Amino acid sequence: MAPEVNSSKSESSTKPGLHPVFTVTNIQHKVRVLDGTKVTYASWVRLFKLHACGYKVLSHIDGTPAPPETAASYESRHEVDAHVLQWIYGTLSDELLPRVLEDESTARQAWVRVENIFNNNKGARAAALEFEFNSLRLANMPSLEAYCQRLRELAGMLKDVDAPVTDRRLVIQLVRGLPREYDTVASYINQTTPNFETARSMLELELHRQSSSDESPLAPAAPVAAVAESWVDPPL
Repeated sequence: MAPEVNSSKSESSTKPGLHPVFTVTNIQHKVRVLDGTKVTYASWVRLFKLHACGYKVLSHIDGTPAPPETAASYESRHEVDAHVLQWIYGTLSDELLPRVLEDESTARQAWVRVENIFNNNKGARAAALEFEFNSLRLANMPSLEAYCQRLRELAGMLKDVDAPVTDRRLVIQLVRGLPREYDTVASYINQTTPNFETARSMLELELHRQSSSDESPLAPAAPVAAVAESWVDPPL
């Protein structure tokens, strides 16, 4: 007598599996919202492509031709494409979404529209960003943290318009925009040429030192250079 076959098990083994794209319930938990400032276009593209590759939908945005409407795979691909389109729309800021949203669109067409927004008029945008980058001063910002963050943002935006900023130039501009009370640590940064994050940490340490001195005017202040050396050449 032939063994009884479990019909439900047989059906599940032959039934095609759910496409990975449908397991994503909230794309914003994986790809941050593109606003062109805090999240630059280049960063958004890298994150989006990373997840598109992981969830097997990269072909929907990289220009791979879609199958014809008569193909057996057309309907399933169309459903997946609609989901990828939702990913794109769901990771755009309120200002960008109206410029990209259309009634009839494929994911690839929406992807190209976003690309065009950031690739058009690169020269004029680069000039405006360069002016702001070179003019930025700590005195015009609410805090040291905001000043450093804005420099980072501008550097990212300049990279998007093919005008990348080297880490060394970022440090030079960081120092250039400091007020006179940072002269000592600024001079030390110029001499030791640390990377941006180390220079930023040195400035934060100096800000803390100044705040402590203001609260306790009689307390001796540690030499800036001696403290800063611990950031540049940490003991082995």
